Amino acid sequence: MKAVLCKAYGPPEDLVLEEVASPRPGNGQVVIDVKACGVNFPDTLIIQGKYQFKPPMPFSPGGEVAGIVKAVGEGVERAKVGDHVIAFTNWGGYAEEVVTDERRLIPLPENMDFTTAAVFTMTYATSHYALKDRAQLKPGETLLVLGAAGGVGLAAVEIGKIMGARVIAAASSQEKLAVCRRYGADDGINYSVEDLKERAKELTGGKGFDVVFDPVGGPFSEPALRATGWGGRFLVVGFAAGDIPRIPLNLTLLKGCSIVGVFWGSFAERDPARHHEYIRELIGWYAEGKLKPLVSATYPLTRAADALNAMMQRKVTGKVALVVDES
Repeated sequence: MKAVLCKAYGPPEDLVLEEVASPRPGNGQVVIDVKACGVNFPDTLIIQGKYQFKPPMPFSPGGEVAGIVKAVGEGVERAKVGDHVIAFTNWGGYAEEVVTDERRLIPLPENMDFTTAAVFTMTYATSHYALKDRAQLKPGETLLVLGAAGGVGLAAVEIGKIMGARVIAAASSQEKLAVCRRYGADDGINYSVEDLKERAKELTGGKGFDVVFDPVGGPFSEPALRATGWGGRFLVVGFAAGDIPRIPLNLTLLKGCSIVGVFWGSFAERDPARHHEYIRELIGWYAEGKLKPLVSATYPLTRAADALNAMMQRKVTGKVALVVDES
């Protein structure tokens, strides 16, 4: 089979596409014929050695796939050859086949194609866990979403509206904000030309935001925290800007607010029952037409570097995916 391999930490251009042996399933594992693989920000980190997980070399990036079960190992009880599935794999997805534990499988929902399925889990599950579990977002509250046109950002916009919040999208261009409005945002802040804190005062009547969803980090985190209201919750989702901000902790005292970490992957491992409950809710919303994943581009395996560079340069609206096999 063919796989995109990271043989040494570095930029996307250092990845190579090679023929490698097909994986074999161990106890409790399945092998999946990959049809599509989502491209996510952690993929850009793992190939540079900057992520929490450091797989042994060589490895393929790619943490979420959709495909068909090709083989099952001993002890597998809930999957069989031929099943159409989504899988969260941490890495290994930029390949024609991948092996993963049975417990990481989600049955492919009806009326969901492989490409949509491959971009569904990580972004929606992260945003859902952040808003429902970590922030306990309530109807009528005001939610600010930074990086709102990206994958998790746009998912947070949709889920925030489903949960009854007033959603303010923050992005770097009017074009991106237009996409956010199509996905339910009530208003927007173009932080490339507007002062985030001052605009927040206008939009909230000086009360500040109840919840801030921040997958970006960098220079906008502190202004966004300053724009929270009394008792607000600031969700630390990621650092797409590259810089991890240093926050003056006196702000949390003055505002009576909370800084809350969001690590969905660890949550899914530690509490699989609740994780699957949340996934069922998301799939139900998709079936009802409340969630409409935006796949703005697809790439073949041969152009994996292009997909990753688009992600690193923050040129992606919604999600992009590697399409391995469109059949």
